[in-house]
This record gives sequence, C-alpha cells and structure tokens, in this order.
Amino acid sequence: MSTPSKDEVLAHTRQWLEQAVIGLNLCPFAKTAYIKNQVRMVVSDAKHLDGFLDTLDAELVYLRDTPASEVETTLLVHPGLFADFLVFNDFLNVVDGVLEEHALVGEIQVVPFHPEFLFGGEAPEDMSHFTNRSPYPMLHLLREDSLTEAIDAFGDTEAIPERNKAALRELGLAGWQALTASKSL
Repeated sequence: MSTPSKDEVLAHTRQWLEQAVIGLNLCPFAKTAYIKNQVRMVVSDAKHLDGFLDTLDAELVYLRDTPASEVETTLLVHPGLFADFLVFNDFLNVVDGVLEEHALVGEIQVVPFHPEFLFGGEAPEDMSHFTNRSPYPMLHLLREDSLTEAIDAFGDTEAIPERNKAALRELGLAGWQALTASKSL
C-alpha cells in the first residue's frame, strides 16, 4: 500500500476534523479555532523515528513561540510511520520525555489519535474508540492555557467523554462509515 501524498493526507485530516470532530461535536472547543484558521496541520514525511522526533521538536517550539491568536493548536500527522497502534501507543512515552526536555510539561499537552485507537477497558468493537480514531496517526499539540480557558468558559466538561461515547454508539459503524465515505477513518 502506497503512502498518500501530503495533499491527500491534509484533505483526509480536514474531512475528519470537519465531519467527525466538529460535525459530531466530539470536541466543543475545536470549531472556534478551526473557523479562526488557528489549527495548524503538519504532515511529516520522516522515514525514521529520529526524523519524526525532529519534526515534533520543531512543532513544539513553533507552538510555544507563536501567539495563540495566530496558531491555537497543531495536528502533527504521519501517514506511514506508525501503522501498529501498540507501537504508536508506546511511542507516547517518548513524547512525554520530549515535553520534559523542552520544559513544556504543563504548557503543552499532547493528545494521541490513530486509525486503530483502542481505549483500555472497552471491547475492541466498541464505538467509543472512534473518539480518538483519525485517518492517520496523529499527535494533537494543545496549549494548556487555552484548554483551561475553554473549559472555564464551557462549564462542566466532565460529561463530554460519556456524551461522545453515547453519540458514537448511537451512530454505529455504518453511520460512521457513511459520515466519512470518501476516506475510511
């Protein structure tokens, strides 16, 4: 299977963001940043983990040094490096170390997304996994301050995960596939 072009990856990522994340309101904070064009999408074509880590370093520094009014959040996507979810999941320990190296713990949070994402404690076929399923392996780099502001403005956010699980279970796999028809997310 060939790796899609950067343009294809960006188009699939935008479709997922618009139709799933924003369209299903999985993240009530995403729409505002997206409408304001403050969501940065970066596709890495690194051939090895070291190259991807260099890209991650650069994106963390970019997000740290760029005002939130210009870039609120970054989606760092790699379409070919992390085909295996368990390898990707283990890699998140390295990501935690990178945040520590840059002294960004508490400043930037990293949320993982993957086409085969699985939450522990849920049946493998449960639709709840789709809250963190994306067309390609991706790291969502979030500013902690912006997240805190959004949570304060939104109010009770503790119900969001359960609401999302219920919405996805109601939608079902056929509904998800129909929603994302041009690309299997």
